[in-house]
Amino acid sequence: MTQIVFVHGMFQNPKSWDHWVRLLTDKGYECLAPAWPLHDGEPAALRQNPPSSLGELSLDEVYAKIVGVVANLDRPIVVGHSVGGLIAQKLLAADLVSGAVAISSVAPNAMLDFDWGFIKNSAIIANPLKGDEPVFMDAETFHDTFANTLTEEQAAAAFVETATHDSRNVLRDCMGASGKIDLSRPHAPLLLIAGEKDEIIPAHLSERNFRAYEDEGSVTAFKEFANRSHYICNEPGWEEVATFIAGWLEQSFPASLRDAGTSVTEVPSTIIV
Repeated sequence: MTQIVFVHGMFQNPKSWDHWVRLLTDKGYECLAPAWPLHDGEPAALRQNPPSSLGELSLDEVYAKIVGVVANLDRPIVVGHSVGGLIAQKLLAADLVSGAVAISSVAPNAMLDFDWGFIKNSAIIANPLKGDEPVFMDAETFHDTFANTLTEEQAAAAFVETATHDSRNVLRDCMGASGKIDLSRPHAPLLLIAGEKDEIIPAHLSERNFRAYEDEGSVTAFKEFANRSHYICNEPGWEEVATFIAGWLEQSFPASLRDAGTSVTEVPSTIIV
């Protein structure tokens, strides 16, 4: 049975993947959604009592945790959101997985965007004057930046159900050496997903990330979804995104090859827009 590892991003934890785990399990995949260090538990409890060392958490620590999970599996597929998307790309570059899906992914190699929302949100989170103080997410900020396509009521409910506080050091590390990937090398199949209304990772930054991969013989695909925010994995219409990804997986990893554990790098390279 093909295994999928779901990797959450900042201000979320494995609970954000509950719908996806059920949907992909029903399609015959074995699904795992590990927590980052210091992110295990109910989001409400994590908000009320943030772990004392949360602000010191680094990207390398998060990546090491996910590498440990993947190492105990048989070359799974990895699906990551936001920073989890960058982790998915790092795992792919290290040839530790058989394929990857990066949703609203932080881009590697310190790729930036001049979109105002991207600049503002990145500066607030990475603010060097804050030292190791965690970023304390609140309902208003969550609505304005993370779930901006939702109504106030929908965003408030989403905040209560899924939002966590986080370490600003993780994003800082994404912009440094820990976020670097060699995009010129061949790689297993990769799909990048973007949301049109994303205020944190603009869709054109995700497309730039896609186009930065240089190997023409590798499968690299891109899809933008209209009217989606950074909360793309759980906002109304998440099923369309998950079903599209499931279809791409079926196309890129035919059942006979998945069952044999074969790397499917011979699938023709595609651009999906």
